[in-house]
Amino acid sequence: MDIAEIPILSLADEPRGIASDIGRSFRTFGFALVRDHGIDSALIAEAWRLTVELFALPTEEKMRYFMSGTGGARGYTPFRTEVAKGATEKDLKEFWHVGRDLPDDHPLRATMLPNIWPESPAGFRTVFETLFAEFDRAGSRLLSAIAIDLGLDEQWFDPAIEDGNSVLRLLHYPPVKAEASGAIRAGAHEDINLITLLLGAEEAGLELLGKDGRWLSIAPPEGALVVNIGDMLQRLTNHVLPSTTHRVRNPAGERAGYSRYSMPFFLHPRSDFRLETLPECIGSDRPDCYPATITADEYLQERLREIGLKG
Repeated sequence: MDIAEIPILSLADEPRGIASDIGRSFRTFGFALVRDHGIDSALIAEAWRLTVELFALPTEEKMRYFMSGTGGARGYTPFRTEVAKGATEKDLKEFWHVGRDLPDDHPLRATMLPNIWPESPAGFRTVFETLFAEFDRAGSRLLSAIAIDLGLDEQWFDPAIEDGNSVLRLLHYPPVKAEASGAIRAGAHEDINLITLLLGAEEAGLELLGKDGRWLSIAPPEGALVVNIGDMLQRLTNHVLPSTTHRVRNPAGERAGYSRYSMPFFLHPRSDFRLETLPECIGSDRPDCYPATITADEYLQERLREIGLKG
């Protein structure tokens, strides 16, 4: 398996300093690798510990936190529920969602459910509320760099993501069993949101589909974020920034007997944000692919139905 030669960028630099490099990486791969993101390593280590403990709970205990009919927006989603768009086999994974809590009188409250917090492991809520906020901060800095690269004001995305419907997903891929033949840990797909920030890709398995049709392995340095463009940003930029197909393949040999864990943060805009093609991304050689606009929440609901999380 060939490795994608994605450059490693530093978020310690100011957004203007990395804008052209991150734009080039996204245009080439749809992905970027980012170190020095500022998320505390001790916080991340504690989050991993709690994630392992959470998924080690008995299935009947985890199912107490499954809310049918909500599209997996908060709490637990059982093993083999989600299916990649266009696929027939459900993914070999279970997950937990943490989102943004809004006050009851907030105008977007109807589109964003309150969080569900497990009774155990102890300290879960405190750690993941903190980690959510840290991902939010890092994501905002990345969007500032993206805005500059697109010729926009550095703060262009700030009102779009204020009180955004972002989700932190804790993912567990259990050991792969023989009866899972035909299914993989995560089928080939594109993400729904603006950008995804991922921790946990050091374990082999995450692959992107190159422009030549070959699957390429993604190999970040220890502790770095893997960042990829989602379909909402692809739509906003009229495909200037591509949402690249990716998957998590099954491990071979001895590794098939081990669990895999990861933490993607799906950075979404506000539910009422209207996805309207940026004028900077339309030209005589690039006509607008999306003349009809749609709100972020309308788009999200469509996609949740396509991947089997909503009826």
